[in-house]
Amino acid sequence: MATIDAIGLGAMNIDRLYQVDEVVVDGEQLVTDFVSLPGGSAANTIYGLAKLGVKTGFVGAVGPDEDGEALIKDFKAAGVDTSQIRVKQEVRTGSAICLSDKLSRRALYVSPGANNLLTFEDISLAYLNQARIIHLSSFADDKQFNLQVDLINKIGASVKVSLAPGMFYVSKGLKVLSPLLKRTYVIFMNRDEIERLTGRDFRAGAQECLTLGCRIVVVTLGKGLATDKGRTITAYIRDAEKEHEIKPENEGLEPEAKSTGAGDALAAGFLFGSLKGKAIEECGLLGDTMARFAINEIGARKGLPSLAQLSQRYLQRSGRQL
Repeated sequence: MATIDAIGLGAMNIDRLYQVDEVVVDGEQLVTDFVSLPGGSAANTIYGLAKLGVKTGFVGAVGPDEDGEALIKDFKAAGVDTSQIRVKQEVRTGSAICLSDKLSRRALYVSPGANNLLTFEDISLAYLNQARIIHLSSFADDKQFNLQVDLINKIGASVKVSLAPGMFYVSKGLKVLSPLLKRTYVIFMNRDEIERLTGRDFRAGAQECLTLGCRIVVVTLGKGLATDKGRTITAYIRDAEKEHEIKPENEGLEPEAKSTGAGDALAAGFLFGSLKGKAIEECGLLGDTMARFAINEIGARKGLPSLAQLSQRYLQRSGRQL
């Protein structure tokens, strides 16, 4: 069995993205644009790594429909190994409806479909154990959450675990999430997620995640956060040694930037740097650069760069060869 550097395990969804003038709680709005694209948080990150030439695979489930075929086809086109994706009969492929407005506000509605049918019997421990990194993202159902907890307790100690919990897992609370956190090498959250999970500001929250077992905590800060030192930062990274603040390429995101998938892209860039043995701050810069590419296009994957594109932009930003 050929070695695979990074394996994803998470929900596989078709994203149905609706652009609207304003996301409203009660009322009517006109849809200004609509597109249907492959998605799923861990799936997007693995796709991004594959585009950079990393040997990748994915473990997940789809239905026997056109959406499932589209998800597998998109992975194959990027070079992702799809041999561990299971097709579940008589159920639809998972989908997510995302409403986005001009102010980058979002409302997300998930229909899990086949994702809820993934079981331990569908997964090969030997397949997972060949990976250098396993990247996890959330499922909607508790059965798959418990499955992930069970799996990370069974895989070899040499396999690093990367986690993007999202709001589904964050809403479970620290106590429920702690079995995953204590085995997590690097966790990716946005500011709202880490502050909701820990009940503290993102800096103190990152420190708390470290005490629970995470080795590295990466917090994305959206359009950017002005610090008391007069700088703007788009990501905050904490490990046992020190804090790292990632400055944007430009001051904040452009108003027309598309935020969907930016966090998944950042995770791909960070993990790419980690696999290449880069220092944490370099990994953060690679992550921010990947996110900058992603926000230029609608959807989570269309804007993701090739290795040559990433290398050129990284050289421009850092003055260093990738």
